[in-house]
Amino acid sequence: MAQTFLHTLFGPGARALQAAAGSRASYARMEADAGPVDVLTPREVDFIVARDSFYMASVSEDGWPYVQHRGGPAGFLRHLEGNRIGFADYRGNRQYLSAAHLAADERVALLLMDYPSRRRLKIIGHARLTDDPAAIAALMPADYPAEPERALLIDVVGFDWNCPQHITPRFTEAQVRRASQPLLDEIAALRVRITQLEGAPS
Repeated sequence: MAQTFLHTLFGPGARALQAAAGSRASYARMEADAGPVDVLTPREVDFIVARDSFYMASVSEDGWPYVQHRGGPAGFLRHLEGNRIGFADYRGNRQYLSAAHLAADERVALLLMDYPSRRRLKIIGHARLTDDPAAIAALMPADYPAEPERALLIDVVGFDWNCPQHITPRFTEAQVRRASQPLLDEIAALRVRITQLEGAPS
């Protein structure tokens, strides 16, 4: 658990509950041992740019949390430089909930999942929307059939890798196809062989 994530989200209430549960001492050691800032390393960057979806939470003007799913081709969430990531925001149902929330409070939380490997990365950061055409074009995936409306840039404040407990493995159609293709090829070859044997003179 990285320091800025830990220090940002571990408030007095969380620390009190940790103390009551008996876990405070271990988390206190983590706080003392952590570095000064959370810096995205190649491990985080590789994980981020391999995703084809994630969940993003923002907060309404009245304090209500809102979670939105974002998706696209693998790599649509880009690492730009340093601790900045971003993606092209496609035109959708035009409710503009996230856009309105970010205009009032730029803080967001992202949850990135790798279901087959049972890994997840939590990110907190400051987000801003831009309608700059160059920024949008730089973040728009090539040949993706969606209309970009704006770009969303996130300066990562902290992140945390979670344990795999309770993550149910799930697989995409493409992953299942790749895993089953050798067996399907073998079945096809056997069918051809059976046909040849049945047609051979006795």
